[in-house]
Amino acid sequence: MYLGIDLGTSGVKSILMDDAQTLIAECSSRSVEVSRPNRGWSEQHPDLWWDAVCESLDGLAAHHPKAMAAVKGIGLSGQMYGAAVLDETDRPIRPAILWNDTRTEKECADLEVRAPDIRRIAGRKPTPGVTAPKLAWLRDHEPDTFRRTRTVLLPKDYVRLKLSGDKASDLADSSGTMWVDVAARDWSDTLLAATDMERAQMPALYEGIDPTGTVRAELAARWGMASRPVIAAGGGDNACGACGTGVIHDGQGTVSLGTSGVLFLATGEARPSYDHAIETLCHSVPGVWHQMSVILSATSCVNWLSGVVKRPASELVADLGTALGTPSPVLFVPFLDGCWSPRADVEIRAALVGLQHSSDDEVLTRAVLQGVAFALRECADAFRAAGSSIDSLLAIGGGSRSELWLSMIATSLGVELKVPEASELGAAFGAARLALIAQTGARPEEVLTAPRINRVITPVQNLVPAYAEAYDTWLSLMPQIRRASVALGRAA
Repeated sequence: MYLGIDLGTSGVKSILMDDAQTLIAECSSRSVEVSRPNRGWSEQHPDLWWDAVCESLDGLAAHHPKAMAAVKGIGLSGQMYGAAVLDETDRPIRPAILWNDTRTEKECADLEVRAPDIRRIAGRKPTPGVTAPKLAWLRDHEPDTFRRTRTVLLPKDYVRLKLSGDKASDLADSSGTMWVDVAARDWSDTLLAATDMERAQMPALYEGIDPTGTVRAELAARWGMASRPVIAAGGGDNACGACGTGVIHDGQGTVSLGTSGVLFLATGEARPSYDHAIETLCHSVPGVWHQMSVILSATSCVNWLSGVVKRPASELVADLGTALGTPSPVLFVPFLDGCWSPRADVEIRAALVGLQHSSDDEVLTRAVLQGVAFALRECADAFRAAGSSIDSLLAIGGGSRSELWLSMIATSLGVELKVPEASELGAAFGAARLALIAQTGARPEEVLTAPRINRVITPVQNLVPAYAEAYDTWLSLMPQIRRASVALGRAA
């Protein structure tokens, strides 16, 4: 039996998988709140992550004691880029700055001055979400915190520390920090020095399939585990999602609809992106890399609308049905937290354009879904401009349960979307698969196979021109919306 733990921004999902890779059980924690004390800030205290993990595993132990007793390996997946800064006693000094925090625009520019070769080494240009500029911000704005920092851990690796006492990370997650030489698959002393950091403050690096330690004896006893399971290095949520869907070969890809929206393509080599904010990262599998483009708000846009109109998000989406209609008469720009990729713009914010008296809940919901689809179209166009071909993608994440949303995305991007079984558990399932490899030594290609496809969503061909025209109008709004966002931000 293998356990996959996925630490998301809004909570934890854990699954139990048997030796045949059959899903046995899953349990989610309560929601984990995000603190936004200032415009563009996004923070969580690391202990909230650990509490959520314990809640999830306590639930599995209570309802599936025999399966938990048989767990031999644990895989970790998690939200990327967050900076958990620890003191000499390994306690968090302050709340972690999260992936969707956009306060570090100045520090990103400074990084390119301090390390002129950063795009070649790290595989991309610095953007505010990644980890390195967060530490530069602490250095410049919270010098006492920076001085006391002995270790920096990514979110899932703080969970690892609590589980086993080991300070370790995987290359897929760590290559997103902008402290890793992506081609060499190792920490870069040049990039660390650019933020006045040292290797001694970094965890040990492993490939995602490698074991990093074992669960503490007292925790194994708490959850009724007969032995102390091996903990795999694991990966960031997107790399683990790709492992869950077997996307480990050059040219394979996914579109993920979670809190964020992600386009992901596996590559056989490190392919730096110099002109767009497209990430080139290591994969969780040795000798494989991937390119990724992230929009900061996807399902979180629907949740935002849910809060505004005081109706459940699932109800709002369900009311639209499953058949794709003509483009919405209202346009929505989904940059509630700014835009990370493929444009790096921390100033732009979300907007609704074209509102009128008839703009009811259904019109607004359709506009929100369409806005996310158009932002993903912009990402896809950047991939294509960089020389990548996208003809078919696997759709994963909670948002992939919406037939209408997938149809909208397929039609906007001009791609076929394949929806695998249990797609909303992709990252946790991928983490469990990595645990199986770490515990047994099995070959990755024998374990990380493609899933059975539940359904295939194709573009609605007669609507492709209309969605292309609506997208062009949407794209043309960006300069005006940015100018208004900047002005309103200064006035706030």
